[in-house]
Amino acid sequence: MEQKTKINAEEGKQELMITREFDLPVELLFKAHAEPELLEQWMSNPYATAKAVKFEAKKHGSYQLESIDANGKVVFKSNGTFHEFIPNKKITRTFEMENAPMGVQLEIYEFEKLTDNTSKLNMHVIFESTAIRDELLKMPFAQGLSMAHNRIQEILNKLK
Repeated sequence: MEQKTKINAEEGKQELMITREFDLPVELLFKAHAEPELLEQWMSNPYATAKAVKFEAKKHGSYQLESIDANGKVVFKSNGTFHEFIPNKKITRTFEMENAPMGVQLEIYEFEKLTDNTSKLNMHVIFESTAIRDELLKMPFAQGLSMAHNRIQEILNKLK
């Protein structure tokens, strides 16, 4: 089955361009990235429950996210700072996985209205180096991101 989330990784560049179209109004798509309760739902999976430990969705705000397995063990932690937060338009933030050698990345999310009921997410992710970006691409990153985007669509379909 073809993945709806498209990842463009140009050779020799330290960035990714990611796009995904959704059958959702742009306002709902933005909410999925701006409201911690919704974020926790689509970031959770059968193996771990996501928790927004801190989530200040505003310019100069910060966030901390955790994923906790069935035994209560924290299996993933990330954090960052919001540098730009324009409702229904754009989020610019840093992202850092704790206890991972990936360093800090810059993420620019642009939310595009296609029609009243469809929208597009354009993500520009910049890494410290091409080597770090390439290491991430060796992991099941594309599949995981596509699954998360599928969950956004599924969860938010109920809110339409």
